[in-house]
Amino acid sequence: MFNPAGVRSADGTMHLFPRLVDKDNVSRIGHARVLYHGDCPSGAERLGLVLGAQASDDGSSSDSVLEDPRVVYVPLLRRYIMTYTAFVPSGPRVAVAMSKDLRIWKQLGFLKYEVVADEPDINLCSNKDAAFFSDVILDPLGKPSFGVLHRPTLQLGDDHCGMNVREHIWISYIPVDAVLSDIGQLTSVGRHERVMAPEQPWESEKIGPGPPPVRLPYGWVLPYHAVATQNARRRYCMGLAILDPERPSHVLYRTPSPILEPLAEYELGKGHSDIIFPSATDLRSDGQLDIFYGAADRVIAAARVRLPDRLPRRDDVLNRCASA
Repeated sequence: MFNPAGVRSADGTMHLFPRLVDKDNVSRIGHARVLYHGDCPSGAERLGLVLGAQASDDGSSSDSVLEDPRVVYVPLLRRYIMTYTAFVPSGPRVAVAMSKDLRIWKQLGFLKYEVVADEPDINLCSNKDAAFFSDVILDPLGKPSFGVLHRPTLQLGDDHCGMNVREHIWISYIPVDAVLSDIGQLTSVGRHERVMAPEQPWESEKIGPGPPPVRLPYGWVLPYHAVATQNARRRYCMGLAILDPERPSHVLYRTPSPILEPLAEYELGKGHSDIIFPSATDLRSDGQLDIFYGAADRVIAAARVRLPDRLPRRDDVLNRCASA
């Protein structure tokens, strides 16, 4: 049980939706309730399974891998929206599901991206790590939209997708009016633009969105994962960025150093990767943010960061809270 989505329900319960992998390497999305010791997450009570196989566009079944969900409540839609990675014969794609109660989920299918002249066709690219914004934002033309972050694998400056390229964080837009008329349009994505590329040595290989961004008065707080190789081991670290509140393709701040690195025993992988993979958050009433993350593709852990009252000028101070 690792790499969980997470969100609080209307009654205040903190729910997790982890990736579950059985002995045959079949991967599904489960459901759990967070347990607390005092005010720190300390464990999880399993509640069952919410998503199994995902049908591919050509009608074949990808029943071996569903992974790395993110969940956010969208007040305008009065629904919880889940994004997750599912696999078609050509590779991973982003799929969407929705729920009113966190127990019953309706799968809407894969994201379908508008094809723009002289730009790569994202529909043909591997894609992962998608997360919706909870509130309406503006697209490049100023049109009210639902926004979704994602990490396509594509060759910048070319019209081909590929695997031997850096992977960056992108944002795409879905017109609000279209979704309010037909919620099925939530998978019909329009314009897209790049948000962030690797800058520092600790994120030199790739970066990807973490949990759905958290809205604060000065911007959207986005934990993200970054990957680099050090001493023949791949290291997944956590960074934090703050995006413009209306036009989140504009990055207002990003941490020059990781706010969390894999150091604890449960974060060190048995293979050649040490992994911290943020995928869920819980904003506390005292202004601190609990971040749930997958540790070494084995367990779920949690960390706590105190968010500043204004745009930061230096790294936030992060305190480890608990391992679940």
